[in-house]
Amino acid sequence: MNKNFRHDFLWGGAISACQAEGAYDADGRTLTFPDIVKRIDPNQRQNFGQAWITDKEIAEGRTGDLLDYPKRWGIDFYHTYAEDIALMAKMGFKVFRFSIAISRVFPHVGDREPNAKALAYYDGVIRECRKWNMEPLVTMSHFDPPIEIWENYGGYTNREIIDYYYRYFKTLIDRYHHDVKYWLPFNEINCGLLAPFKGLGVCNGEGVEFENRRWQAIHNQFVTAAKIVQYAHQHYPDLKMGCMVAYVTSYPYSCDPRDVIANEEFDRITNLLFLDVQAKGEYPYFAKTYFEQNQIHLQIEDGELELLKQGTADWVGYSYYQSIVTAAATDKKERTSGNLTSGLKNPHLKANEWGWQIDPDGLRYLTNKVYDRYGKPIFILENGIGKIETLNAENTVHDDYRIDYLKRHLKALKEAVQDGCDVIGYTWWGTIDMISSGTSEMSKRYGFIYVDQDENGQGSKRRYCKDSYAAYKQIIETNGEEL
Repeated sequence: MNKNFRHDFLWGGAISACQAEGAYDADGRTLTFPDIVKRIDPNQRQNFGQAWITDKEIAEGRTGDLLDYPKRWGIDFYHTYAEDIALMAKMGFKVFRFSIAISRVFPHVGDREPNAKALAYYDGVIRECRKWNMEPLVTMSHFDPPIEIWENYGGYTNREIIDYYYRYFKTLIDRYHHDVKYWLPFNEINCGLLAPFKGLGVCNGEGVEFENRRWQAIHNQFVTAAKIVQYAHQHYPDLKMGCMVAYVTSYPYSCDPRDVIANEEFDRITNLLFLDVQAKGEYPYFAKTYFEQNQIHLQIEDGELELLKQGTADWVGYSYYQSIVTAAATDKKERTSGNLTSGLKNPHLKANEWGWQIDPDGLRYLTNKVYDRYGKPIFILENGIGKIETLNAENTVHDDYRIDYLKRHLKALKEAVQDGCDVIGYTWWGTIDMISSGTSEMSKRYGFIYVDQDENGQGSKRRYCKDSYAAYKQIIETNGEEL
């Protein structure tokens, strides 16, 4: 039995363009969904769950005070990428997961030719990765399409968006297939269910009409992902195409059969449906039942179901931050927050400032569950802990809590490997402090690298290594043998 991580295990970290790059109005880039989502009031952190966005808030985002929209400036990775990638390389990274912004490459839906300045920029990012012998893992869509997708097309519900994204995906594959082996079409594709504006450009709503729009948009994303996977397999068979969900790991509140059944139903619709379509190539039986019960009627064009079968992913990825508890009856039970959704509190677990329950053992449980279902290599694409931190007098951060979180989760992942799971890589989220995806705060810090920047984008912008930087470096050097 293999007791260690594989010799070619891909240790690394991850960021996204919409949280790190900044330069929101540079070189032809257009405004995106994240650019018009306000920073969450710190007093509402514990209550923050789903990213509910209304028409009014979108309109305000066009003309609002720049200081309310921190993702527009990010951490200026657009100009500091060489320095930042060098810091990651010195940690020993084998892989660096980053996203390419469609709003840079094809700033408008009607664009037929890509933006040359944007491609030149990403040429540089990939070149730096290769310079340091890091595998680039490219997320092609990470929640940052041009705002005009919502304004002019109504989001991903409009089938014209399939062609727009496919043209963009194909441009990236054709240009970078020599230098990029690992590809991910959509980040956390089940966000279409958990945060429909963020994931689909569909404003939140209620009732049958809204559910039909939402699920049609989700179907359109499945089709888009399958198209590019099929194209890559046909033209560049050495590429490894993946899929990903924000896995909301959950346990039943009790051994009451009703709680167990409720938890299974939650897991199926929230997580497994999305992985089944991408990894198995078809809608599962329970999806069809769910659609019938909820009066959801998908417009499925000729050939699309066959396309889903032909465009299945080579590996399965997911983000893992915490677990929740579900129950058949949730009234009078204490709730907590989490990544994109909320759930019931687990008395056996502790939580961070944002209510995310820390559950290392859940990573072993989840990895076994996913590998057993799909039998494909597993890639942990996001795992991490956000904390409020300040630079100390020694120009560092003594983040023992992050080191503890990292080691406990990696021990659990190693146990999953010992169980027999084929795990090919692990990318910590976010390697360097950047703007929070959920709350748009700078003070919610995940990184091994501290960025001297406050909530209003002020500061020296200098980078400083936290204690966890050296800890992760040692873990990588020993291939996870010393945890």
